[in-house]
Amino acid sequence: MTRRTLIGPGAMVVAAILVGCAALTVAALAGRGAPVTRAQQAHDIAASLHCPVCKDLSAADSPAPLARQMRQQIRQQLAAGSTPTQIRQSFVAAYGPSVLMSPPNDGLGRAAHVAPFLLLAGAIALGGLTVRRGLRSEAATRAPEHSSMLDTDDRRTVELALAQLRQEEP
Repeated sequence: MTRRTLIGPGAMVVAAILVGCAALTVAALAGRGAPVTRAQQAHDIAASLHCPVCKDLSAADSPAPLARQMRQQIRQQLAAGSTPTQIRQSFVAAYGPSVLMSPPNDGLGRAAHVAPFLLLAGAIALGGLTVRRGLRSEAATRAPEHSSMLDTDDRRTVELALAQLRQEEP
């Protein structure tokens, strides 16, 4: 087999993985458009904040009175012209960074945002190496088609033995 045919399947697998990852990245970055209504925007902001009382629910989902107050405050701040980032920052100032449902994108919190991409890149690299090694070991286990593993002395001995066998045949 030629080197090109041995690399072909592995390269195709790696290319398919890269195309799939690129498509997932584009879909993740595109996300969805801006919220249409102020109520939807208020819900999205509340969904990004923990309820300080419940801790396991977002402010949008919690039935606690404090979560209701947070939702009301979000609606008021939106009506006053505050941006979602400003509203979240005001809650972080009041309750600390633990009020956010997702880690902040700075300091150690950035590791939570970067780690999935690093793990994906590592998995792709490991998969490519595994495919490459598999193809190499497959090529190494196949017997060479026209090359000989015998040195010249052994080859002469085998040829002489074959010649004697041919002479002895009736």
